Amino acid sequence: MTRRLSIRKAVPAVLVAILAAAHADNDRENRGNDPFLHVSSAIADCAAPRGPSETAQEWLDEAHYRIERGNSCWIAGRCRLSNSYLYDKEIAESVTRRLNSLNAALQWREKTSLWLTLQRRFIYLDGCVSRDFDTARFVSALGETADVEKVIDRTTRRP
Repeated sequence: MTRRLSIRKAVPAVLVAILAAAHADNDRENRGNDPFLHVSSAIADCAAPRGPSETAQEWLDEAHYRIERGNSCWIAGRCRLSNSYLYDKEIAESVTRRLNSLNAALQWREKTSLWLTLQRRFIYLDGCVSRDFDTARFVSALGETADVEKVIDRTTRRP
């Protein structure tokens, strides 16, 4: 009888532990500490992108590929740092300064709702832009930031 009672107490505890582990695996986090910047919000109802957040399983699935991508520019002699992800925080600071100087010319704050994700010297541009916004000029200006390899425009136009 004592043994049955112990099993009855143990089963709910095991189930709680299993459910907690399953839930923890679905939690999204910025596991790579990639800079994710919300830089403007002029367009209402523009959905926020997921950004660099991943589940634990997605992080594990990407680990080898991320290491390989990060080190490839060093191996090829195109980077001064040993991993291209090491540039991202520095680029985020530079991009923030550049954006402040660009607003007068492009009025990007008044015509966009934008998020920037920085990963391995790439800037991913997400969000919404007005129909009269010069996205190509904005992307080009971001690309002129020191150490940026590429700007990937994933914005959408809203009326």
